[in-house]
Amino acid sequence: MDNIDRAKKSVDEAKDIEAVKEGINLIYKHLYNFLKERGIKEIKAVGEVFDTDLHEALTKVPAAEDDMKGKVVDVIEKGYKMNDKVLRYAKVVVGE
Repeated sequence: MDNIDRAKKSVDEAKDIEAVKEGINLIYKHLYNFLKERGIKEIKAVGEVFDTDLHEALTKVPAAEDDMKGKVVDVIEKGYKMNDKVLRYAKVVVGE
């Protein structure tokens, strides 16, 4: 939170967009590692077989290739698991 607070303050006064991007990337990496250390992982989706235990289909689209039928072709919102328990299902688009 401290890093996010500092970033929020600096954005209002920032003149150098590259410095802002670098700061946000550092915060992202720090938060990502923090969550990973606590067993939180992103659910893999694109290219995976649609699985109702992990994915929530928001829509279906014609598959560009036959091997993508029944598979996730796009992710609308990432899903997460904590120690193999789903925290949030991945909201996905499925090929048909």
